Amino acid sequence: MAMPRKEVDKETLEKLFYMQCTQTEIMGWFGIQTKDTLNNRIREIYGEDQSYSTIYEQKRQGGRIAVRRKQMQVAESGNVSMLIWLGKQYLGQSDKNEVQSEETVTVKISGQRGD
Repeated sequence: MAMPRKEVDKETLEKLFYMQCTQTEIMGWFGIQTKDTLNNRIREIYGEDQSYSTIYEQKRQGGRIAVRRKQMQVAESGNVSMLIWLGKQYLGQSDKNEVQSEETVTVKISGQRGD
């Protein structure tokens, strides 16, 4: 006997994409057992020429933007740790550990080649 059809509603699906949930998490949320079933529901919602990966990539961008926006708000509020982290991520800044030494090292080489 066939399993009952698992429905996927577009609004919930897009919220899960926004939160960058994994394909496995999305399948679990809707009680879907196979990737093929999820892909079929995606095609039903977005059109036959669409795939999970294409739609996921498009829809998760909003979540990424929201995270960046919040990071900037936290940094702009004066959070030094966030300012440092963003500087490293976006401006190529890094912590430098410089060591200076005033020791003199003498190297003695003894013996000659061919002896």
